[in-house]
Amino acid sequence: MAQPATGPAKGPCTSPPAAAGTAVHPVDEKLPPARLVPAALQHVAAMYAGVVTPPLIIGQAVGLDAAGMTRLIAASLLIAGLATLLQTLGAGRFAGNRLPFVNAASSAGIAPMLAIAETSAPGHQLPAIYGAVLVAGVFCLAVGPFFGRLLRFFPPLVTGVVITLIGVTLMPVPVGWAQGGDATADDFGAMKYLALAAFTLVVILLIQRFGRGFVKQVALLAGMFIGTLAAIPFGLADFSALGSAPVAALPAPFAFGPPEFQPAAILSLCIVMLVLMTESSAGMLALGEICDRRTDGPTITRGLRTDGIATLLGPVFGSFPTSAFAQNVGVVSLTRVRSRYVVAAAGGALLILGAFPVLGAVVSIVPMPVLGGAGIVLFGSIAVSGIRTLSEAGLDDSSNIILVAVALGAGIIPLAAPAFYAGFPSWAQTVLGSGISAGALVAVLLNLFFHHLGTHSRNAVALKSS
Repeated sequence: MAQPATGPAKGPCTSPPAAAGTAVHPVDEKLPPARLVPAALQHVAAMYAGVVTPPLIIGQAVGLDAAGMTRLIAASLLIAGLATLLQTLGAGRFAGNRLPFVNAASSAGIAPMLAIAETSAPGHQLPAIYGAVLVAGVFCLAVGPFFGRLLRFFPPLVTGVVITLIGVTLMPVPVGWAQGGDATADDFGAMKYLALAAFTLVVILLIQRFGRGFVKQVALLAGMFIGTLAAIPFGLADFSALGSAPVAALPAPFAFGPPEFQPAAILSLCIVMLVLMTESSAGMLALGEICDRRTDGPTITRGLRTDGIATLLGPVFGSFPTSAFAQNVGVVSLTRVRSRYVVAAAGGALLILGAFPVLGAVVSIVPMPVLGGAGIVLFGSIAVSGIRTLSEAGLDDSSNIILVAVALGAGIIPLAAPAFYAGFPSWAQTVLGSGISAGALVAVLLNLFFHHLGTHSRNAVALKSS
C-alpha cells in the first residue's frame, strides 16, 4: 500500500491556493474543453462496465424484468455521478477529497448481496439488501473519522486476499452469462451462446494487443459493442427495453419497497464496507503520490465520508455500496492528466446518463453471452489486482503463507461446495455463504492472531534475551 508523502501539512485541501502569478497545481488546473472532454470520456469508458455490473448481476439474481433492470442501472449511474462530483469538487471541510477520484457502486458487495438474496423470501430480496446497505452507509460515516487507526488491521495481506476472492467468487457469473444467462432455458449452454462469448473475448484480446492509446483503454466496451453487432443477424440482441424505457426520469425513492433490516445481512455488508474503506484509503494515498499532492488524515476522512454519504443515499434510489474505482486511478497514472475537473466532468456525464434511463437501457440490449465474454476479463482482472497486492505482502514469511492459504480456502468453500453451510443457522449462512465475507473475516482474525495478539510480550522477551 502506498504511504503518504512526508512534509508539512498543507491545510484542509492538502494544497495552498495559488498566489497571483504562480502556477496552478495540476490537480486544480481547469483544462480547455478540447482537452477536458476527451479526457473525461476516457474516465467514463474505463469505469462504465464496472458501474453497470452490480445492477446487472443483482437485478438478474432477484428476477427483475427489463424495466426493473433499467431502473437499477440508471440509479447506479446517478449515484456514481453525484458521488464523483462530491468527491472531486468537495463540500467545504465536510466531504470530498478534491482529488481526481472516481466513486461508484463496487463489485466487492456483489457476492454478499447475492447471499442475502438467496436467503430472503421472494419479494423481500432487494428490501433486505437495501436495508443492509443503508446500515453499512451509516457504519462508514461513523467509523470513517477513526479509520486511520484501524488500517493496521487491514494490511495488503488482508486486502489482497479479499480482492482476489472478489474476482474468483464472481467468476461463475460471467460463465453463466456465456451460456445464455437463463439456467432454466432448454438451450442453456448452447453452442451459439458459447461461440458469441468466445468471439467477444477474442475481440477484446485483439484490441488490447493491437490497439493504441484511447482505443486500448476502451477495449472492454469496444468488444461488447462489436459482440452486440455480431449478435444482431442471429437474433440474439433484444431491443425491446429501448422502446419501454422513459427518455428522462429520476429514480423514484424506494421503488423496490421499503428497506428491511436483517442482522446477518447487515453484519455481512459492514464487513465488506471495512474492506471498501481500506481500498478507498489506499486509492487516495496512491493518487496523492501520483498527483504530487499530500494525502493527509483529514483528506482521507473527507473521502471516506463521501463513500458513506453515497452508500447511505444509494439504497434510497436503488444503488449499492459505493467505493473508489481503482481502474480510474490507473487512468490518471497512465495519462498524467491530473485535473480533478476532468473527473468532475466524467461525474457529470454519469449523472446525465442516470437521469436519462433510455441511455442506461442501451446496456440491457447487450446479449448475455457478450456480457459473459467481457465479464471473464473484468472479474479476472479483479483477481489479478488482488494477486498483485499479495505479491507485496511479504509471502516469504511462513505465517503469512498460512494466513493467505486458510483465508483463500475459507473464501472458496462456498464456491466449491454451495451446500456446505446448509445446516448452519440462516444468519451464519448469510455471512459464511459469501466467499468474500468469509475470507475477509478469516483473514482479519488470522492477522490479529499472527501479527497483533501477544506480539508486544514476545518482542519484550526477545529484547531481554539479546
